[in-house]
Amino acid sequence: MVSKNKMFDDSSAPAVRAKAFEYVRKAHQSETAEDYVEMIADLIAEKGEARVVDLAENFGVSHATVNKIIVRLNREGFVTNRPYRSLFLTEDGMLLAKECKERHDVVFRFLCALGLDENTARLDAEGVEHHVSPKTLTAFRRFLKKNGA
Repeated sequence: MVSKNKMFDDSSAPAVRAKAFEYVRKAHQSETAEDYVEMIADLIAEKGEARVVDLAENFGVSHATVNKIIVRLNREGFVTNRPYRSLFLTEDGMLLAKECKERHDVVFRFLCALGLDENTARLDAEGVEHHVSPKTLTAFRRFLKKNGA
C-alpha cells in the first residue's frame, strides 16, 4: 500500500521510479520556454508587440535573465529578434504558445469546476499545466464536457 507521504510503495521497481522522475525533469526543462512563448503571444495580442522590458516586468526578473532565455528560445527555434526590436514568435513558437494556452485553459477550468476560487485556480494552473500528461489532460476535458464546465 502507498503511504500518503510516499510517491511509491516499497515494491516499486527502481526503473518505474526513474521513469517518473525523468518525466518531471523533462517538464521542468520545458517550463520556462513554455511560459515565455505564452507570454510573448499574450503581449503581442494585447500590445501589438513583445519587448524584453515587458517580459522582465511580467515575470519579475531582470533584463539580463530575459535576454539569456531569449537567446535559448532563439536557438531552439521558437523566437526571432533583432537588436532594439520587438520579439517575434516563429511558426513553432506560435504553435507551442497555442498549445500552452489551451492546456492552461483546460487546467484552469478544471480546477474551477472542482470548486476552487479563480485566484487559487489561476495560481495552481501555472504549475500544473507544465506537468499534466496528455492522458490526464484528456480526462480533464472529458470531465469538463460531462459537467458542462
